[in-house]
This record gives sequence, C-alpha cells and structure tokens, in this order.
Amino acid sequence: MKIISWNVNGIRAVAKKWFKEFVEKENPDILCLQETKAFEDQFLKELWELAWYNYVWHTGTRAWYAGTAIFYKRDLNVIDTKNHFDEINHFHDDGRITMAEFDDFVLINWYYPNGGTRADGTEMVDYKLQFYDHIISYANKLVAEWKNVVLTGDFNICHTEIDIARPKENENSIWFLPIERAKVGELLDNGYIDTFRYMYPDKTDTYSWWSYRAGARPRNVWWRIDYFVVNKSFVWNIVDTIYMTDTMWSDHCPIMLVLK
Repeated sequence: MKIISWNVNGIRAVAKKWFKEFVEKENPDILCLQETKAFEDQFLKELWELAWYNYVWHTGTRAWYAGTAIFYKRDLNVIDTKNHFDEINHFHDDGRITMAEFDDFVLINWYYPNGGTRADGTEMVDYKLQFYDHIISYANKLVAEWKNVVLTGDFNICHTEIDIARPKENENSIWFLPIERAKVGELLDNGYIDTFRYMYPDKTDTYSWWSYRAGARPRNVWWRIDYFVVNKSFVWNIVDTIYMTDTMWSDHCPIMLVLK
C-alpha cells in the first residue's frame, strides 16, 4: 500500500501544474492533501475527475485558508470517514482535519496551525500547542480501542536539529521553538513512531519545506515539517518512508509511506 501526503499550498493552483499526471504516475492507494484552500464545490469545478478515487473533503468555513482532504481508491474497504469534529473546535475550525478508517488502521490527515502571529497581532503558539494536546488525546483514545493509527500531514514543527538545515540560526524561530519541539517529543513519548526516523535515524539533508526566497530549494536549505507517525504496534508494517523532493509545484514536497 502506498499513502502519499502533500501540502499543496492551494489545490486549484497545483491542479494547473501536472497534478493529475503526478497522481496517475504515482498511483497511490491513498492521497492526503493539506492547505487545499478551497471548498468542495470549488474543487469539483476546477480540478479533475479521477474515477478510481472516492474522497472526504474538509468542512472548514473559510475559503483560501487551510483545508484538508483524503482521496482513497474505490476498491479499498472504508469503514468510516469523518470531516466534522463537533467535540473539538480546533479540529473543525478551518477544516484542519479529515479522517478515514480502513480495515487495518485509522488515518488522520491534518494541517497544524502555523503558530505565528495573526494580522490582528494574536499570538498563535498556544493555539498550536493546544491542537497537539487534542491530537495526542484523540489518537490515544483510538489506540485504547485497539485500533492502529496513522497520523500524517504538515506538523509545522521541526523535531530535532537534523530536521533543519540551520538549527542554531533558527533556535528562536516559530516551527523550531523548544516548546514546540517538546510537543512533538510528547506525541512520540505517548507511544508513536516517526516513520522516517525509524527507517533513517541519522539521515540529514532531508527536508519537506523550502522558502520561495533566496533560492532555498536548489540549495536544499530548510526544514522537515511533514511527517508520517504511527503507533508502535503498527511499526512492523512499515516498508519505507520517502520524501519526494523532486516533485515541485508547491513549497512543500510530497511524502510517501509504503506499507505491507
């Protein structure tokens, strides 16, 4: 099974840049998107028809902002899907989470809050950390029900120094603050595995987001902030985790989880 996760930074913009051809070539069983920045009716009008996929689309309330979606092949047995979380406003606001339950695991696709300062001056780090608290609690509840959990998306945090090109220069930057990094550590300490670090514990120079400024991508100078994370008992199903750094069209690259 191949699962691809990608922050597309606007689904309608990416749709005009060989996105359909990318999906047809890679042929993922499941495709998770973040920062779709569109309502479902806008997506249907402006994107494509891939007849071999069903999908679950976010129910956020703002266009041009955040949004997530999961596409899955029609021959997969889907037990349930979810795109509205009345019990947790953090999940519902801005359409930041979509979820699908398959035979062997529950897939949670998310776009974490950035954590920076809003235009009105509101600091968002606390909001971001609360989002992490909700996710940890929610995932733990599923695992307690004897379900395997696959978490993916844009975490908006570099966990360790080898996940960022210039750790010293960015030690006081959003996405690499000690309090943020500790929250990713808390998630992992609750019984979850960063699948890339499980396969490649010491690998450097592997990133998933590059600034559009100063030629950061050609110089491979930036951050690994997109992940696949699974509960420990599911780790034996991991074959590989691949950062598809040659795929452009967004400031993020897709990442692929291969499962057996």
